Amino acid sequence: MHEDQEPPLELTSELVPLFVIAKGRDLPADHEYSRTALVTAQEGMSAAARTLTPEAREVMDLVSDGLLSVAEVAGRTQLPLGIVRILIAHLAEVGLVFVRPPTPRAVAHDRALLQAVVDGLQKSFGA
Repeated sequence: MHEDQEPPLELTSELVPLFVIAKGRDLPADHEYSRTALVTAQEGMSAAARTLTPEAREVMDLVSDGLLSVAEVAGRTQLPLGIVRILIAHLAEVGLVFVRPPTPRAVAHDRALLQAVVDGLQKSFGA
């Protein structure tokens, strides 16, 4: 090889394993989970989890002890967020996991109104 020639690029080497992990599935439109959606395993599903792929089994092991966010599952499995969403969507479709939408942010209340209520209670009850 001459010094001025570059080695050929392998464009698919990093994509193939992710495609295989997802088994060619795409994320269904009704399963577009946010990063903060909470995932937990359904009770009594450990026997059904034995037939899963190693990556899906790892997700099941992580969420079997309680609630984890989709982002936490991705971080702990070292898989891309999109692949984790596809795995979780498949697990939810077959009834192995339950996905709860994230808790909405609290509504900001008028601080002056709340202070007026506290002041009124203190006057009424002498606290």
